[in-house]
This record gives sequence, C-alpha cells and structure tokens, in this order.
Amino acid sequence: MADALPDLLAEGLAVVFCGINPGLHAAASGHHFAGRGNRFWQTLHLAGFTDRRLRPEDDRLLLDYRCGLTSVVERPTARADELSTAEFLAAAAVLEQKIARYRPGCIAFLGKVAYGTLSGRTAVTWGRQPETIHGSTVWVLPNPSGRNRAFGLAGLVDAYRALRLAMCVSTASAPAV
Repeated sequence: MADALPDLLAEGLAVVFCGINPGLHAAASGHHFAGRGNRFWQTLHLAGFTDRRLRPEDDRLLLDYRCGLTSVVERPTARADELSTAEFLAAAAVLEQKIARYRPGCIAFLGKVAYGTLSGRTAVTWGRQPETIHGSTVWVLPNPSGRNRAFGLAGLVDAYRALRLAMCVSTASAPAV
C-alpha cells in the first residue's frame, strides 16, 4: 500500500488547499495531485495563484507562493468514495490541530463531501463559508480531479479565482503594520 503524502505546511501561508485524500498515483510518486487527469496545477496557475504552471514534482515550490497542501484523510485510495464517514471523523481532530498550529489565512476544502462531513452540515455551498476554523476563513472549492465532471476547467478557474481575489481584497484592506 502506498504511503500517505507529507503535508506542505508552514507559518504565514495565505491559503492551505485541503484535498479529500491522496490518490494512489500521487502517494506512490510522493507528489500532490499527480494523477494524470488532475487539473489542480493548471487551475492554480490560471486562477493566478502561481506565475507559471507547476508540475506535481514542483509541489514544494507552492510554499514560495504562500500556499500549502494537506488532506483531510491521509490514507491513499483509488477513489475518494472508498473512505468511510468514520475515517473523516477520526481525521477531523488531526486536521484541526494542523490549522491551529499553522493558522493560514484561509483553508480551502476541495470538495463539499469532506467539509460537509467535518462540519456536520448536510447543505454546503460553494465559496466562502460562515464559519472559521481557529481563525482561518473556510472556503469550499470544486475538486480538481478529472473524475469531477460537474466542473470543466473554466468553472474550476472561476471558483479558485474568487478565493484568490477575496484574499487580495482582505490583504489590501488590512491596516499596515
């Protein structure tokens, strides 16, 4: 069985993107969002988070852009629907500890299922959520997996760009220190 992927976390991050769990290919390669059909890296670039399209092998460079990566559940699977509700609930405390430790400006969950299970909400909308987690603004964005046929690339880019623009507005309106 493939090992879990290491988190890419540091203090001072603007956003941490939180996937559901690593795919088998990503875990085997040791790099986030390495699946052939995954649109994460392209979406991040087109939405303006990075100045060039990073490759999965470049995932650690994402920290230079003040972005981090983690997963709700560490166990790699071929499909996210292989995870149980119990696994999500067991992982919740660990994820909250990570957020409390690093305190990113935003935590962006990639998909409604993970956030809905963690928050106990059955109706989750896309975008900014009314709650915060340890002071981090919560966003729910579409999952960039190629299996997510509900969102084409343009829809993904629009959703991720909304987060980036909201982050810029809140940064620009913050008083200078």
